[in-house]
Amino acid sequence: MKKIDKDSLLGLWLTGDLNLTDRLYTDPLPHPEETEKYQPGHDRKTAVRVTRCFQRVYTVCAALLCMVFAAVMLLTVANLPPYGADDAPTVNEVAERYVEKGTEETGAVNTVAGMILDYRAFDTLGESFVLFTAMCAVTVLMNLRGKHRRLRVETETVDYHADPIVRTMCKFVIPVILVFGIYILLNGHLSPGGGFSGGAILASAFIIFAMVWGEERASRTIRVPVIKGVTLCALGFYALSKTYSFFTGANHLHSIISPGVPGRILSAGLILPLNVAVGFVVCCTMYSFYMYFRRGEL
Repeated sequence: MKKIDKDSLLGLWLTGDLNLTDRLYTDPLPHPEETEKYQPGHDRKTAVRVTRCFQRVYTVCAALLCMVFAAVMLLTVANLPPYGADDAPTVNEVAERYVEKGTEETGAVNTVAGMILDYRAFDTLGESFVLFTAMCAVTVLMNLRGKHRRLRVETETVDYHADPIVRTMCKFVIPVILVFGIYILLNGHLSPGGGFSGGAILASAFIIFAMVWGEERASRTIRVPVIKGVTLCALGFYALSKTYSFFTGANHLHSIISPGVPGRILSAGLILPLNVAVGFVVCCTMYSFYMYFRRGEL
């Protein structure tokens, strides 16, 4: 076979005279090791037998591990104290303290709100940061830029704005949902509710607005910098207020921030603004998730 130097091949390629079409339909040369591995002289059945044996051993080990884990869990459940037993670990002085002195120490009529936003406020801060971290992770995954990024496929969607009944009813329903969400948010220390439920209700109103009036108008009304700013300010306020409360002595700042008169709207010390902060985080997170999964970006 005549050997052609690289300069000649480059010249042919530049002039367009080099045709490599036939190379596309030729099988690539096998690797020397692969050729040697699958030669007729070698025992190919041995490799297949080893693979099947490994699969069987793996299946048996996985089944045994699952059975052992299930047995341990069943034994753990069997050794748990009966429901409502006096010697249960959950029946201790902590629960009694929450019930007996919760309203007096926190000023919140809702014992659950006093517990999660006063006695255990740092746990609630961790939950809020979990939502914030989840939103950041989804933001990173759905906004990756690169050559392997898939193009967005336009799909048919229902035009709710074209329906006069839906459009008209939403004009009345959305304000009612917003007012109800604000009520739940501001009365979390007085009645069942609070930041998580109130934020979810507010987010549902914004999601309905985006569904009916379109994503573009929703993006102009609720801008991305506003969502980021509200989320960061709410988390920052929560962290700073509870850190200040912690370092100035216990969870209750009776000398600085009074718990107020239980039952009034302006009471419970820091619980009311903390409820508002948690509600803003939940609302922005849920709305951001909807916009992400709706069109692939915020």
